[in-house]
Amino acid sequence: MGISKVMHQLNEEINDREIRLIGEDGEQLGIMSSDEALNIADERGLDLVKISPQAVPPVCKLMNYGKFRFEQSKREKEAKKNQHVVEIKEIRMSPGIDVGDFNTKLKNAQKFLADGNRVKVSVRFRGREMAHTEIGKTLLEKFAEQCAEVSTMEKSAKMEGRNMSIFLAPKAAK
Repeated sequence: MGISKVMHQLNEEINDREIRLIGEDGEQLGIMSSDEALNIADERGLDLVKISPQAVPPVCKLMNYGKFRFEQSKREKEAKKNQHVVEIKEIRMSPGIDVGDFNTKLKNAQKFLADGNRVKVSVRFRGREMAHTEIGKTLLEKFAEQCAEVSTMEKSAKMEGRNMSIFLAPKAAK
C-alpha cells in the first residue's frame, strides 16, 4: 500500500472535540478544540490535516496539503523508476543445433543475464529424438558452462514432458 493511498481528514472533516496541534515547522502548539485549530489554520492560510487518528487526543498538523500530496507522488514516482522487474527470458534449442546457431543463442543469453534477467534454456525433443535425451543434457551443460562467468545455474537439467530445461540466474554484482 502506497503512502498516497492513505486518506487524510482535512479541515471541516475533523470533528473531534479535542486535538493536539502541530505547527508547519513541527513545533507543538498544544491541545485545543478542532474549531480553534481550524481558525489558526485559516489565519495562516494552511490546511488542518489529521495525521494520527489513533492517538488520544488525535494529532493534527498545519500544512499546505496540495504541496504535500504533490511531493508524496513525486517520491513514489522516483521509487518506482529505480526498481527493476526481473523477467524470465526463454531460449529454445533442438538437440541437433549447429555451432553457429548455438553461439548466437549463447550471445543472446549472455545479454539477457547482463541486463539482470533470469534465463530459461530449454531443448525440445521431437519424434525419435526422445530416445537420446542425453544429447540434450550435454548440450544444456555445455551452455551453462559457457555462461558460467556471468551466471549461476539455479536449477539443473530436468525433463518436463518433451522439454528439458535449466534456469540460469545472473551473478550478484560485486
